[in-house]
Amino acid sequence: MRKELQLSLSVTLLLVCGFLYQFTLKSSCLFCLPSFKSHQGLEALLSHRRGIVFLETSERMEPPHLVSCSVESAAKIYPEWPVVFFMKGLTDSTPMPSNSTYPAFSFLSAIDNVFLFPLDMKRLLEDTPLFSWYNQINASAERNWLHISSDASRLAIIWKYGGIYMDTDVISIRPIPEENFLAAQASRYSSNGIFGFLPHHPFLWECMENFVEHYNSDIWGNQGPELMTRMLRVWCKLEDFQEVSDLRCLNISFLHPQRFYPISYQEWRRYYEVWDTDPSFNDSYALHLWNHMNQEGRAVIRGSNTLVENLYRKHCPRTYRDLIKGPEGSATGELGAGNK
Repeated sequence: MRKELQLSLSVTLLLVCGFLYQFTLKSSCLFCLPSFKSHQGLEALLSHRRGIVFLETSERMEPPHLVSCSVESAAKIYPEWPVVFFMKGLTDSTPMPSNSTYPAFSFLSAIDNVFLFPLDMKRLLEDTPLFSWYNQINASAERNWLHISSDASRLAIIWKYGGIYMDTDVISIRPIPEENFLAAQASRYSSNGIFGFLPHHPFLWECMENFVEHYNSDIWGNQGPELMTRMLRVWCKLEDFQEVSDLRCLNISFLHPQRFYPISYQEWRRYYEVWDTDPSFNDSYALHLWNHMNQEGRAVIRGSNTLVENLYRKHCPRTYRDLIKGPEGSATGELGAGNK
């Protein structure tokens, strides 16, 4: 009888240990964030050179529904890849927010391949040309610091680990089949809202050097799309696109505007309009919704049949179900964490 009891206790202990081991793969703190990992965990997570990276450089902890849709859609399109969301508001001891207070945060943290990390710029910029610049800069005195800090962080992260960076207003609709690429916003003009490279690509190193040498926070986009465009011109002889075909230079693909920008920034309101027939976007890999243009506060409304509502319904169904409100101002569906 005693032996049977000892055997039963041993089996139970092994099961508990196995559960705790699996749990800590998703969390470094039993009472903190479920998808939270250490810096060493980040390196292991992105060591296979495949990952999707998002950034939040403000202190907010509850992502707006467009951010939630962006992250959910990427996790859905790339189920075998880690989707890493860096958030400045996170710390090593951040307690787990409640579902009712932070529904989008709780939902995203529960998706199997989504991992939340603190955005520690000083650590991320180590061993890059941006490190000395960061240590000398007075962030509180800089114009557009939220955008500039994001521009710097994305370069360093993708240079160190490789993968694909996406802005948090990008909805993924199909996999991107390129490893080293830039996204054309228009002919001969590159975006920095979506790009991907293998780790330690020299193009990104030179971008970081140019970032420091020509730093000017008073010029909007000088460290962002303007930087990518002027460096691409150094590397390549840019030409106009012919039909819907991409350009290639050395080992970099410059992807046609239709891949991510089938609706230009001048026409961003079309996402919030009702179309007779929704476009197929057959030539696109993802859609940039130009959120920074939406100063009018146009919303995604349940039952409106707008293009953006239909995109949410198809590509980020959980965000749509739990976070999008109808005209009366309430969301249908229960709030709570869940997998993709």
